[in-house]
Amino acid sequence: MNVLVVDDEEGIRLVIREYLENEGYIVSEACNGTEAINLVKQNDYDLIIMDIMMPVTDGFMAVEAINKIKPIPTIMLSARKEEYDKLMGFELGVDDYMTKPFSPKELVARVKALMKRVHPSHGDYWSYQNLRIDFKAHAVFLADKELSLTPKEYDLLVYFVENEHIALSREILLSKLWGYDFFGDDRTIDTHIKMLRNNLGPYRDLITTVRGVGYKFEITEK
Repeated sequence: MNVLVVDDEEGIRLVIREYLENEGYIVSEACNGTEAINLVKQNDYDLIIMDIMMPVTDGFMAVEAINKIKPIPTIMLSARKEEYDKLMGFELGVDDYMTKPFSPKELVARVKALMKRVHPSHGDYWSYQNLRIDFKAHAVFLADKELSLTPKEYDLLVYFVENEHIALSREILLSKLWGYDFFGDDRTIDTHIKMLRNNLGPYRDLITTVRGVGYKFEITEK
């Protein structure tokens, strides 16, 4: 797995690099958002660890620009604990958030959890009629057209597929896909489900609403 670490503090980049390389990850570094954007244009990364407060281009601007190039799972770092920073990050599609100072071991654990979620240990593909998930490419196709899903929409769809026929509460979805310390509410799930359904087009009804519980992914005819 290739990880890009973006932080203007060299000491933090070196600590993260050391811990990740000890776990077998290949690590690249960038000291600001602009450098990160340029690296993403030239290379393929499985995950980005992005600081917020940086010179030239901050983390928010960098994430927004990178998402327009290609969706890459992202863990955001910040020395500030304001709720605004966390909410802004999640609205941009960030997958996880940690405040500084942080435990390098906990960061590695979160990287592993995110990678496991993004690259599950099942086959390379899942398909139903003209709908197909390419797990290696982290992409979803309708017929031969790739759908423009955000990282969170992709995670939701994969989690639904992995838990077919199981009614999943909003609380479970928030915990599994946003993290136990996410400050959002149920509306976050409802908004992402709505966007995912819209993107699925003729297959939107595979995600059903379970009154009083949450949502369920179900294929009634195979």
